[in-house]
Amino acid sequence: MENQAKALSYYTYGTAAPTIQAMVEAETKRMHMPEQKVTTLKERIKQQEKERGKAHSVEKKAPGISVFAILGALFVAVLMVFVVLAQINYNETAAESVRLNILLRELNEKHRALELSFESAVNIKEVERFARDELGMSRPDAGQIVVMSSAPRDSAIALNSGEERGIQGFGNFLRSLIDYFR
Repeated sequence: MENQAKALSYYTYGTAAPTIQAMVEAETKRMHMPEQKVTTLKERIKQQEKERGKAHSVEKKAPGISVFAILGALFVAVLMVFVVLAQINYNETAAESVRLNILLRELNEKHRALELSFESAVNIKEVERFARDELGMSRPDAGQIVVMSSAPRDSAIALNSGEERGIQGFGNFLRSLIDYFR
């Protein structure tokens, strides 16, 4: 009961507020306590090592570089080299395209000039004179010209270079005969 009375004497009338006497006692206890030195984490680690008998101090290591960071930087560098090479290739191709377009224009102009010179070189009257006088040809009369009707459609068959032989060759021959008589 004495402890309970002592505990109640520290608070004012049953509240949570301490009495003045309790505050004075707490302050005197704090003043008589030896002050503790505030130390940093590094100092505490050194002190603990000394206590354990270790003479060397802990050295702070520099943060290492990640392998992924090195690989990423290397990858970016390789990509940059590829971009530069692609740009060089593009520039060379563009220059070649311009050169070829100029050459095409020149060749088209030369083609037109050659067509004009060919048309002016061939004289139809001169050809008729040569055919009549030198070759003994004459123009056909109206009765000599006969119009013949052909099959409804013309067709052509391209022959292979000889690679398909045997059954395939014979099958192609039969197909061509059937197509001819349709």
